[in-house]
Amino acid sequence: MNYRHSFHAGNNADVVKHSLLIALVRALQQKDSALTLIDTHAGCGLYNLFADEARRTGEAAQGVMRAIADTSPLLNDYRAAVMAVNDGDTPHIYPGSPRVLAQLVRPQDNLILNEKHPEDAYTLRSVMRGMPSAIHERDAYELWLAMIPPRTPRGVVVVDPPYEKTDERARITSTLAAASRKWAHGVTVIWYPLKDRAAHRRWKDQLRKIGIVKFLCVEHWLYDDEQPGIFNGSGLFIVNPPYAFTQELPPLLEALRAALAPEGHKGHMTADWLIM
Repeated sequence: MNYRHSFHAGNNADVVKHSLLIALVRALQQKDSALTLIDTHAGCGLYNLFADEARRTGEAAQGVMRAIADTSPLLNDYRAAVMAVNDGDTPHIYPGSPRVLAQLVRPQDNLILNEKHPEDAYTLRSVMRGMPSAIHERDAYELWLAMIPPRTPRGVVVVDPPYEKTDERARITSTLAAASRKWAHGVTVIWYPLKDRAAHRRWKDQLRKIGIVKFLCVEHWLYDDEQPGIFNGSGLFIVNPPYAFTQELPPLLEALRAALAPEGHKGHMTADWLIM
């Protein structure tokens, strides 16, 4: 496993992913009943934006730094989550999904984190010390199925793989199909990169065959035209999103698009139902 998120922490994909994840959990927490939050690919938990790895790519400059400098109040929750792990006005530490989710957990909620990479799992345990969470070092897809349905009345599974393995999308598709049979009303969030539009359309066709009714597809395309072979943006598949989240989504997406659009491009963000 060669992918290390330390090279990409705080990029535009992180901004979109964590902004939407915060909004989703907040919407679910409008009800008092307990939630279990499950992160299948948790990573290290915290990332140094001034470390050699992050400096080498410089991706945070086009992501979190733009979001912090932006003035839209719709990004306030995201900015607060980032600055909660920082001192001063400029972030030097970026919170991965475990630390973002930990900020959202209420006394009645549970947080389950999983990271298979041994070094990252070791770091994650240190980063999460003193916080109410259970940490596993297992195959992500095996854990996904093992942990559902959760013991609490409701839950969210966050699936955020590196997509380095050629069968990653196939494993997601088969595991999601099995998960939907075990936990039909569960909320699932699946992050994915956008590179090849044709390949992405084929994956969507495979996902449609699962037959999930409430399957939202949120996509952030950075560039106004085709950019073959490069990172064009990212998206989230969200299974069974709550009504409160979908109602508040359009203005949040517009705020994110405006904050993150590369120079010379407007970019666009869409939110469509994969299956109606």
